[in-house]
Amino acid sequence: MHPERAADQAEGLRRLLLRESARVVMVAAAQSGLGATSVAVNLATALAQSGKSVLVLDENLPHGNAAGMLGLKQRHDLISALRCGKAWRDALLHTRQGVRILPAARAMLSLPLLPATEREDLLDCLAQASRGADIVLVDTAPCPGASPVSAVLAPSQPLLLVLSPSAAAITGCYALIKRLAVHGGRQDFMVVVNKAHGEREAQTVFGNIERVARLRLRVRVEYLGFIPRDEKLKRATQLHCPVAEAFPGALSAFAFEEIGRNLMLLPDAGNKEVASLPDVVQRLMGRSRSPDIALAA
Repeated sequence: MHPERAADQAEGLRRLLLRESARVVMVAAAQSGLGATSVAVNLATALAQSGKSVLVLDENLPHGNAAGMLGLKQRHDLISALRCGKAWRDALLHTRQGVRILPAARAMLSLPLLPATEREDLLDCLAQASRGADIVLVDTAPCPGASPVSAVLAPSQPLLLVLSPSAAAITGCYALIKRLAVHGGRQDFMVVVNKAHGEREAQTVFGNIERVARLRLRVRVEYLGFIPRDEKLKRATQLHCPVAEAFPGALSAFAFEEIGRNLMLLPDAGNKEVASLPDVVQRLMGRSRSPDIALAA
């Protein structure tokens, strides 16, 4: 990534994270198909139903993003709304459970290409959109063979990795942890095991990842829970709605509730990001041509 582009995206995240009340959690997977967006959507719903004000900052492009999963009609994303002379609120989508979704994929990628005034307006919109939220879930776009942009630019913010029990998913998750630890300086990770046959399988998968990461990389990996294989979750996805709405008694619905409780019980990162972010940008500038942190095309 070009140094100027990295700095602009870092500034966008800095403004997003410069709040005292909101907890920002990035949801990521090593590759597509592991259910990261499903986890973000259903976790956001569980948190909203528990009384939290939730914003999903969606870094995925249409047809694979949170809005598409919920069948919401996206007339504008953040940048197109602003370019059409509309307010950022015109890009904001609302679910029946009270979750707000802001499609921001092109906005984040376009920051370095914008005139200074338009760039400032866009950054201010990101800050305004997140103001008042109890929690912001960043649904990061998968970058096969590379690291999600936000996860590198904000190494002290909580990162929730979604993986499945398959060998390929486990290998990919460890490779992503290694890239973020070695090249991004991240020391703490959270893991949710998706599509597990039960607690025992999920704990086995987590134990393997945690042990190797701790011994080889000296990083901390924390288990946040698992989502069982559940036909009702699959059916809810086909119906374009959260499982808690379609099938409130489903095992997966209870699993998302538990993960939400575990997430909110974690210690708050506070404002550490304010002090550490300039160092992160400096590292990105020095390594922008390294294939290991080729963040985005």
